[in-house]
Amino acid sequence: MSLQPNTTVLTAGLIDVFADTSLSGNPLAVVEDADGLSDTQMRRIASEFNQAETTFVMRSGRADLKLRSFTAAGAEVVGAGHNALGAWLWLAGEGKLGPIEGHHMFSQEIGDAVLPVGLRLIEGRIFGHVKQSALTLGPPLTYIPRLAAALGLAPEDLRSKPAPRVADTGVPHLLVRLSDAAAVDRAEPAAKALLKLLSEAGAEGCYVYAFEESAPHSAYARFFNPTVGLWEDAATGTAAGPLGAYLESEGLIEGTIEIEQGTKMGRRSILRVSLAPEPEISGAGIVVMRGKLSI
Repeated sequence: MSLQPNTTVLTAGLIDVFADTSLSGNPLAVVEDADGLSDTQMRRIASEFNQAETTFVMRSGRADLKLRSFTAAGAEVVGAGHNALGAWLWLAGEGKLGPIEGHHMFSQEIGDAVLPVGLRLIEGRIFGHVKQSALTLGPPLTYIPRLAAALGLAPEDLRSKPAPRVADTGVPHLLVRLSDAAAVDRAEPAAKALLKLLSEAGAEGCYVYAFEESAPHSAYARFFNPTVGLWEDAATGTAAGPLGAYLESEGLIEGTIEIEQGTKMGRRSILRVSLAPEPEISGAGIVVMRGKLSI
């Protein structure tokens, strides 16, 4: 391979996060040893990979590692979701964290926060769990017909308990409960209307979900995030965490919830959320590509 002068070569690859089989879950591009990259270079690399997010792994003076993540459109993501969990699963799978036997805890710097992350070997597979911040809630939304129209639905498709509102455990997202899984799949948001509504509500993305009190430990969801150029996401830890915490705060669940997402996109993902005391998301991943990035 012939390289241009002053070329930097970095280890990089793809991992399917929250996946039980390859080519499912939410794909994440990971770039190691990215300390020497500028913001412009990271954004251009994220555009080159053209995945929902690309995570860059760096040294940190505050934690074991620092992570920075960008969407393909160039927006930086600071929450701890599949972007964080996937990076740690990638590093563990590549042997960069030493032998993973039993339960190992690490710390990660993401934005202004330092958050714990744990890795555990279970039946030959490495599972990770990422702690998020405590739940904060915005006021309930009252303009239901307008919200329904922005989602391409009828007002009767929306449920009033719990009320639609912005929830935040690291990133603010609008949570909207729908009548059933069929209504979740019927949602066809109007981009301009949803963007305006999210801006007014102070939210980054919109998580629509169906939840039945008769099955309180599972939910079915889709995520739309046009504010960062990501129309629909297959698995969103920064939305699953606040959803679990919000449902628990309303007395609708206790302890844990499993959220199915991405099925409508053909990339079924399973996100597990535990809620004592702060939300914690967990799951596994499958490395589908390894290589070298030359810039």
